[in-house]
Amino acid sequence: MLLAATGLRREARIVSGPGILAISGGGDATRLEAELERLAPQVRGILSTGLAGALAPGLEPGDWVVAGAVLDGHSRIPTHPEWTEWLLHYLPGAMPGLVAGSEEMVTGARWKAQLRKASGAVAVDMESHIAGRVAQRHGLPFAVARAISDSAKRNLPPAAMLGMRPDGRMAPLAVLGSVLRDPLQIPALLRTGIEAEKAFRALLRGNRRLGAGLGAPAVLGALRTADLH
Repeated sequence: MLLAATGLRREARIVSGPGILAISGGGDATRLEAELERLAPQVRGILSTGLAGALAPGLEPGDWVVAGAVLDGHSRIPTHPEWTEWLLHYLPGAMPGLVAGSEEMVTGARWKAQLRKASGAVAVDMESHIAGRVAQRHGLPFAVARAISDSAKRNLPPAAMLGMRPDGRMAPLAVLGSVLRDPLQIPALLRTGIEAEKAFRALLRGNRRLGAGLGAPAVLGALRTADLH
């Protein structure tokens, strides 16, 4: 059994399958970490997957990022090198690099640029650092593969920050309330939705390429027993 850490329930549904248990964090870091911690003793590896925001110029919605390490505050959590190589093989064109973990949604182009300059990370999400911490504590193989939903130059509208419930479901009423308060954000919100759909389609295609085991079975099968405990 592999454990997949995602943000939204929609992401979790895409990656779920036989031998894959997917958990949606919904932006609630404490709950996600507790769930991953509870399930970690039952699994052979943890993959952080789903959508991410670009920090590196040139990354566009629908592109893939595969992390060689995850930034958790001032610490770097390395990913499993063989699993990472397999992900890069199965996701041609994916950008390798450092992925930054964040406790909040990084929404502004200036904020993204500052994070890129300070960290050198190519992308940011809200789950990878948590998944990495849990994997590290349990000595589990860990990998990260994320589809880009917004470019580094994109400013997300206020309504986009309200679109996710703590359980990972969408929050349409909260988005509608934000739009009613500020209708001028509608064009930006529509653009954000279109770009997110590109990322979801890429996630679906990538998941099919990775197959039932998310690119991991051949790697995990070759690991020494000590690596799995």
